[in-house]
Amino acid sequence: MKMALGQEAHRAGPLKQRNKAHKTGRHRSKGQIDDEMKGTKYTELLKIEMFYQTCILNFPKAIQKRKKRRDEVLAQKRNIGGKNTAPHLVLVIGLHSTLDPKKVVQKLMDCDSDNKVHPGNNDGCYNVSVIKFKQRFTFVVPPANLTAILDYAKVADSILCMMSPVEAWDDWGELCVSALFSQGLPTTTVTTQGLNDVPVKKRNEVRKALNKAVERRFPDSKFLPCDTDQEGQNLLRQLCHQKIKPLKWREPRSHMLVQNSEFVPQDGNESVGTLKITGFLRGPPLSVNGLVHLTGMGDFQMKQIDAVPDICPLIQQNRKPSKKDPISMGDTTSCDMDEDVTVLEVADPSCQESLDAEAEVDPMEGEQTWPTQEELDAADAQASIEETETVVKKVPKGTSDYQATWIVDSDGGESDDDDEDDDDIEEEEEDAEMAPKDVDTEEDDAVSVAKTDNMESETMSVSGDNKANYDVTFDEEMELEMLKKYREERMNEAFPDEIDTPMDIMAKVRFARYRGLKSFRTSPWDCMENLPMDYARIFQFQDFTRAKKRTLSKPREGLAEHGNCITVHVANVPKSFVENHPAGHPLIMFGMLPHEQKMSAMHFAIKRHYSSEEPIKSKERLIFQVGYRRFSACPIFSEHTVGNKHKYERFLPKDSSIAVASVYAPICFPPSSVLVFKESNSGTHSLVAVGTTLGSDPNRIVVKRVVLSGHPFKIINRTAVVRYMFFNREDILWFKPVELCTKWGRRGHIKEPLGTHGHMKCIFDGNLKSQDTVLMSLYKRMYPKWTFDPTGGSLINLTPEMFPSTQRSEMDTD
Repeated sequence: MKMALGQEAHRAGPLKQRNKAHKTGRHRSKGQIDDEMKGTKYTELLKIEMFYQTCILNFPKAIQKRKKRRDEVLAQKRNIGGKNTAPHLVLVIGLHSTLDPKKVVQKLMDCDSDNKVHPGNNDGCYNVSVIKFKQRFTFVVPPANLTAILDYAKVADSILCMMSPVEAWDDWGELCVSALFSQGLPTTTVTTQGLNDVPVKKRNEVRKALNKAVERRFPDSKFLPCDTDQEGQNLLRQLCHQKIKPLKWREPRSHMLVQNSEFVPQDGNESVGTLKITGFLRGPPLSVNGLVHLTGMGDFQMKQIDAVPDICPLIQQNRKPSKKDPISMGDTTSCDMDEDVTVLEVADPSCQESLDAEAEVDPMEGEQTWPTQEELDAADAQASIEETETVVKKVPKGTSDYQATWIVDSDGGESDDDDEDDDDIEEEEEDAEMAPKDVDTEEDDAVSVAKTDNMESETMSVSGDNKANYDVTFDEEMELEMLKKYREERMNEAFPDEIDTPMDIMAKVRFARYRGLKSFRTSPWDCMENLPMDYARIFQFQDFTRAKKRTLSKPREGLAEHGNCITVHVANVPKSFVENHPAGHPLIMFGMLPHEQKMSAMHFAIKRHYSSEEPIKSKERLIFQVGYRRFSACPIFSEHTVGNKHKYERFLPKDSSIAVASVYAPICFPPSSVLVFKESNSGTHSLVAVGTTLGSDPNRIVVKRVVLSGHPFKIINRTAVVRYMFFNREDILWFKPVELCTKWGRRGHIKEPLGTHGHMKCIFDGNLKSQDTVLMSLYKRMYPKWTFDPTGGSLINLTPEMFPSTQRSEMDTD
């Protein structure tokens, strides 16, 4: 139908149906793009086109780069254990106190008659050439001590764990595995011996149970038995072709397991000499002008590096040996030892790294007056008197005279601060003892004592001691000390940071170093204010993160490369260190990165180990293992927060929360694992915490808080009379500017004192309840003490005899 002439077209009204528009999501539709781009230049399309053109041009480069990387990985895999690289270092440990790992090593060496065993001077170290797989191995069997196991694991390429077919592993094995996981676990393979001794009907069930335990504890590991020669060859094949998992903290540092060592005394001074250590270098190249760290000894310089004949050559044979002349563990093979020793590098004194660990302290720095001649003469006279006097130092038990010289006494400038901290602790202990005990507290004390007694009785019953001789080894003094710590920890959990104001001394004198803060998070605090003298002895980076990136990214220089069999001449090694080195324990050498010998304020993020139950107090001596270094120090604990101020913790938290331990220690660049041990009065050690390194930051502010409490005496709406917070009028006027708070969330301030006995009128932002408690928070910055001892943790006394075997179900190891 045609529209009539002059008739208007139909127009939609307000009731017209409007369909939903198509949802294009977050991006614009094509129509919207066309509408927006009308009359404009297609700059965005040009950018996209240029991007794709760049990708097309760079595509061949990416292919070449990927192919190069693939070839490098393949060459590395094919060369593992070969003649161009160091032998594959395998650490063999037993996860049960009844197992002997040497039996597994014996089976691996005797499973094929072509295997060649090379002689060595290091006990528990066996160099083997596997002709069938064209690879070399170094099997190490550590003594039954956690120190040796951890030291060997620092340089091991892989770990071979030996399980018991009866109960997989015991408490000793669980401790070893937990410590190795915390330190950094290389590629792990699990084996067992004795499955053939299990009855045939139960053999399949035991194998399934062992496989289940391995999958639960070592999800990426393989389980292979090692009872027959064929199983031994299968285990060797697995060790040859498994993927090597790198350790991030070990990758940038050269390291070497010392297999031969010789001490050469200096002319005219036999107490100090040169230590010649021989082994295969692993990791980046080693420069003779750098520094090396010997575990249990310290940091040293090098004189020269020599290339020596290979102590584990890969010997090829043209004929297959007969069964009449099998190779056993005691047999040796001949190699060309007549080769001359080649000197790779000799140290240049002008380019050598310095061993200076502390900065030079200038006592006159910051002084504005020049001393008179009389003052200089008096100082010289005082110094001569102090030199003649005998100095008595407090040193840990078992410390030698040489080690005692490393321990630095605290200066007089920080004695006031330290004494004040001790006063805080003593007052808290006195307050805890003088506080009235209710029924619940007495019951808690009884429960804690009963729990301790039960734990001791279980240990005695498990070890098989006679009950009649139960009190022979009982130490009453240590028991009372532990009970005192438990009470302090429980009091700190119930009333965090609360202490009572002393009555015999004025509060403004007792808390003279403390200050009030409007807000703990936002109130300013100058990090360079009132620094102790120890801060003049340490080093500080302008930007630690940038220094770490620059140090780790810088390529290592040196003529001694990975896989070379070398002899390192370590200079100025004390003879006492060599003589006191424990027999059977490994000697490990690590090449140090720049600045790692210098002292600074180091911080470690640690978490309490699940097996530790006794309280760990701040400023208590602990043993730290940070990467390749082991030392003892007295740390201070603080909260792991993101603000510019961090609250001081009197005890290491018992829950799974992370705390920060701060000490004066040599610089160690993260990532680096941290293990913390504690020594008991009997000389034994226990693993109390694990964690990682945060870095060096002397400007980190650790603030200690004390809370003074008072009780409302009279309440009139928002006004209250508070008592028992102070006991004289002068203290009230001194602390009047500090803000008050209550446990129920009220805030207020002191208006005026009432009388002369410590009553004060306070005003709050709301009505106060009679059950509420008025609090005043005061803050003071804390610094760690200079208690660093480089040889304090050279040996950790943890052996399988300390973990009696308990009756439990198979594989119950979670």
